[in-house]
Amino acid sequence: MKRKLLLLAGIVYASFFYAMNISSPDGNVKVLFELTDSGVPAYSVCYKGDTVIYPSRLGFKCFDGMNFESGFSVYKCDRDSMDESWTPVLGEVDTVRNHYNELKVFLANVDGQRLNIIFRAYNDGVGFRYDFPEQKGRNNIVIREENTQFSLKGDHKAFWVPGDYDSQEYCPFTTKLSDVRTTFEKNFGKARGGFYSETGMQTPLQLKTEDGIYINVHEAALVDFPCMALDLDDSEFVLNVHLTPNAIGEKGYIQAPFLTPWRTVIISDDARDILASKMILNLNDPCAYEDVSWIKPKKYIGIWWEMITGRSSWAYTDEEGSFKLGETDYSALDPNGRHGANTEHVKEYIDFAAENGFDAVLVEGWNEGWEDWFGKKKEFVFDFVTPYPDFDLKGLTAYAREKGVELIMHHETSSSVRNYERLMDEAYQFMVDNGYKTVKSGYVGSILPLGEHHDGQWMVNHYLYAVKKAAGYRIMVNAHEPVRPTGLHRTYPNLIATEAARGMEHPTNPDHTTILPFTRLVGGPMDYTPGIFEMDISKINPKLNGQVKWVNSTIARQLALYVTMYSPFQMAADLIENYKRFPEPFQFIKDVAVDWQDTRIIEAEPGDYVTIARKEKHGERWFVGCTVDENGRVSSLPLDFLERGRKYVATIYRDAENAHYKDNPQAYVIEKRKVTYKSKLKIKCAPGGGYAVMIEKFP
Repeated sequence: MKRKLLLLAGIVYASFFYAMNISSPDGNVKVLFELTDSGVPAYSVCYKGDTVIYPSRLGFKCFDGMNFESGFSVYKCDRDSMDESWTPVLGEVDTVRNHYNELKVFLANVDGQRLNIIFRAYNDGVGFRYDFPEQKGRNNIVIREENTQFSLKGDHKAFWVPGDYDSQEYCPFTTKLSDVRTTFEKNFGKARGGFYSETGMQTPLQLKTEDGIYINVHEAALVDFPCMALDLDDSEFVLNVHLTPNAIGEKGYIQAPFLTPWRTVIISDDARDILASKMILNLNDPCAYEDVSWIKPKKYIGIWWEMITGRSSWAYTDEEGSFKLGETDYSALDPNGRHGANTEHVKEYIDFAAENGFDAVLVEGWNEGWEDWFGKKKEFVFDFVTPYPDFDLKGLTAYAREKGVELIMHHETSSSVRNYERLMDEAYQFMVDNGYKTVKSGYVGSILPLGEHHDGQWMVNHYLYAVKKAAGYRIMVNAHEPVRPTGLHRTYPNLIATEAARGMEHPTNPDHTTILPFTRLVGGPMDYTPGIFEMDISKINPKLNGQVKWVNSTIARQLALYVTMYSPFQMAADLIENYKRFPEPFQFIKDVAVDWQDTRIIEAEPGDYVTIARKEKHGERWFVGCTVDENGRVSSLPLDFLERGRKYVATIYRDAENAHYKDNPQAYVIEKRKVTYKSKLKIKCAPGGGYAVMIEKFP
């Protein structure tokens, strides 16, 4: 009885206390929470006094008559703040500051449901999440849809990829929000495939207002919940959250008490602040492991590019060099009649890695199953422990160990996920027994069981299950075709990298690498596989069915990507022969670090250019990378991040005067200059080009 009276008193109090706010520590970001007349929770966000997110609805549609949408009153609110620092296991900086003010609003409605909403205001943006406390009567909740909105009220410039439940591997579009629908129809027609809407967009979504405010919308700490996408109401410029459904159309199953992922809005009037933000990381839990000594950054090479270009095959071939996948003859993709992962060829890569200081060699196509991996005539395609006849696993493992080189295991699951989970312990133990410390996992194709999606709750749980299971065997994971990252590498740092975007294996536009840092990389490190020196793929495989894939980049820009595309797991992706053709620029790939003590964003504009300087961890060298779009640019590089009173030598790898990504991508110049912290470099970047710089202390 006393509890009921207290609740009623709280509801009466709430009728007078229907709106409340919280500000960031510096006062620039302000969040206002309110209830509508019908008890619908809503919020808005201001930046430096201007509204950037107008009043936007919150809540959930649920099944079985449970109401988490309306009729709410506030019966309590708590405030808190935090100012701490923590050290990433691997990262872009050696220390991250976590500084925010928090507001937690406790809601109850006339139907007896309770819902709490937690807001955190940072100097660089806002994060909010839903807290489902224990309910009266039942705690199992089936979600129909999330009601969260981001009301923009402006036709902002957007950098977006279409909403697809199963793939992120699209070139991004740069349009006004009002042009999203027509752009989708022009490029994809009325075909649906994995698309859910003509105005659906994946996150992270980067926006820019006419007033020069940059807004980035994403999520953090995606655990046991479907991935969030956005559906644009282009009549009012409102982004509605769209959760990925499961096989029967339901969005998610939760058991109260339950915390959802955070919805995040990073805001600044300087594009560099978007790239420097650590808010996504800060909204994730601290590291879950006591011992992290086994988690190490890596620089690696591999035979992967041979298969991508069609020079070699993943599958073991017969004496004629032919094989079939399903009903299609793919022998043309193996013009040499050669299985790439054969013993002698892998030895060549091990030798090259040892000679040039690389940590590891990735070997794809080593195991049985590739002959029908995509056709999936049977559900259990791979067993992850049985090598092809021409791959001497024991001998190569011993050979690599003698050379001081690790072999990286590849687990292509062909999205037969239950099979992978069934065999995971055996596969990981096999890795331990053979000294393999890192696995590249792949999820190409439709998910088995059929009807589930790559971005659905079921697969979100699987990806994290694989990472946590791997940690039990002290194995690091590089996941391809996964859900988009949301900062979980803070909590589970053995999730060393992921793909989750269009990487080097596909043709891309010249502006692609000027957009990805503002979109995909906001969530975490990407295995982009840079370092391609031969852009004309027909020179590698003239028999690729007449199709020529062109890498739209200069060599200098390929070097820059090791700095601008953050990852502690970096591949030198090209063929050995191409690195031998260009030993001078290859030197930068050998020198560049992959784990960092400090990072400075020098200049940035999404879709146009990105210039980043990073200081190596446990060393004194700085590395700088600049990537630009098809227009080229004269980049301004102040060196005021250098130590005062010291002299340095800068080795500059830049585009030659006549370089161009289309017709002269391999024209480069290497020069050395003496510099100090007072120096300012002006470096011309070719269209689709850029530059890379290594700065060392002068002896």
